[in-house]
Amino acid sequence: MTRAAVATSYGGPEVIEIVDRDLPEPSDGEVLVEVRAIGVNPFDYKSYSGSFGTDATKLPIALGSEASGIVVAVGGAAVGSGGPIAVGDEVVVSGKNGTYADGILAPARFVFPKPAALDWNVAAGVLAVAGTAYDTLESVGVTSGDTVLVHGAAGGVGSVVAQLALDRGATVIGTARQQNHDALRAFGVEPVEYGDGLIDRVRAAAPHGVDAAIDTVGTDEAVDVSLELLTDRSRLVSTAAFDRASKDGFLTVGGPESMERRRLASPVLLEQAGAGVFEVTVAKTFPLADAGKAHAELQSSHPRGKFVLIP
Repeated sequence: MTRAAVATSYGGPEVIEIVDRDLPEPSDGEVLVEVRAIGVNPFDYKSYSGSFGTDATKLPIALGSEASGIVVAVGGAAVGSGGPIAVGDEVVVSGKNGTYADGILAPARFVFPKPAALDWNVAAGVLAVAGTAYDTLESVGVTSGDTVLVHGAAGGVGSVVAQLALDRGATVIGTARQQNHDALRAFGVEPVEYGDGLIDRVRAAAPHGVDAAIDTVGTDEAVDVSLELLTDRSRLVSTAAFDRASKDGFLTVGGPESMERRRLASPVLLEQAGAGVFEVTVAKTFPLADAGKAHAELQSSHPRGKFVLIP
């Protein structure tokens, strides 16, 4: 038996309820994980908001796609990216629906070794943002010597995009609110303010031009400025501006190819996080029972970093 948070109907955070669910013994190739922490992401509340439709046959909707915990049972030969999985292993689960629970049954392919240097809360929130960040960088081929404009560079995905781009040897210009500029400078990013005059501020910060742009906010401002600065729009990718991308002919991420690329990169990304190549900040933790409250706060002005649920 496990306690799980699910959306029982479509609407706002008030539709989330805590329910009891049976957990069968793991079949061959599956593992049972006792959850220590759960990552919260914007997709979690979008899944029941009506953004993707309101098909009643999909209710109740299991929430969440990432968590950290300890393996408590293994079915047959369960082999993950780090080799055979054993009872007692500290792991990260990513890409498996329904992680808002105190126990998760997951196929071994979604289970990755947790680096000892990462605490439970950070480990639970790493792969959704890092996988997306890696995906964007690969999509536009960021490499050493590039100057990269990152829109939303202080956000969950944007901050990891910036750090991984710097690790590749790129120069990074990052758009952010003034209050986040010092944090970006600490990473090595040149911050610029959103709003009127953005393109002039970017040109001043990158007098030799911009080679690639990564948009994590989806605003017309981000898209328009990027298109004007770039000579090759195939080097613009967005995680959010899907309508503009179909109209203006630049890249987006999030399809099946993206998901597989992120899964394959997950072991390396976890190693990099454990080694301090990039950091993911945990802004706030909530009890699992307060998942609705976490979603409400995540949709409003909130501290920089990830929200995490604790079973």
